[in-house]
Amino acid sequence: MTDKDINYEILPAGMAMDETDVNLRSYFSRMSDDKLREYDPTWIDDQVIAWDDNFRDDGVLFLVCSERDVEIEEYRRVLGEHIRFRFHGVPK
Repeated sequence: MTDKDINYEILPAGMAMDETDVNLRSYFSRMSDDKLREYDPTWIDDQVIAWDDNFRDDGVLFLVCSERDVEIEEYRRVLGEHIRFRFHGVPK
């Protein structure tokens, strides 16, 4: 399996995930490497929301076919996990 074959939608392995968990991970898996490299975890929430540009006015990520809302705290946590998995072993 190559890095491009990794199914980021199921990571971290062994975690019980609902439909929203899978949708969020799928959402990140479709972001370009360049976009993800722009992300700065020190940004305030409003900067993250502006960077993503897919949040509703109420501060919730716009994700279709999801069972629950994804707020900024969960977004940041899962994005951090995704970036670690995706760029593991890749020089900056």
